[in-house]
Amino acid sequence: MEIILRADVQHLGKIGEVVKVKDGYARNYLLPNGLAYPATEANKKKIAYEGERLVKQQAAEKSAAETEATRLADVKLTFEVKVGEEEKLYGSVTASDIQRKLEELGIKVDKRKIDLAEPIRELGEYKVGIKIHPEVRPEVLVTVVKE
Repeated sequence: MEIILRADVQHLGKIGEVVKVKDGYARNYLLPNGLAYPATEANKKKIAYEGERLVKQQAAEKSAAETEATRLADVKLTFEVKVGEEEKLYGSVTASDIQRKLEELGIKVDKRKIDLAEPIRELGEYKVGIKIHPEVRPEVLVTVVKE
């Protein structure tokens, strides 16, 4: 069965592509979940219109993300933490802590968008990425110092 994708589907294709899939996959998964349309002429015109609208929307989101990234590129966060023997931190600096500091500066970022693989447990300077947009990832300088 030929279908037109309404959304990016992993291992299948991107928005607006006409792809051929097995009938059951289309009927039981793609069509009910709104991920695809049957490939008719009317639907091809409809998807072309949606595609143009989506391209404009994505361009606007990217430009907004780039302006936010320039704001975030200059941000430097400093955390004063208690340390014990051998310069070991009591606790750690987490994505939630970074989010709170950013909110104090008036920058709203979801803590799940902060790209911190594991909490910071040592003194020093770290560059922490923030996932604003799939193509835009600014880095914030985080400094952890002794209290």
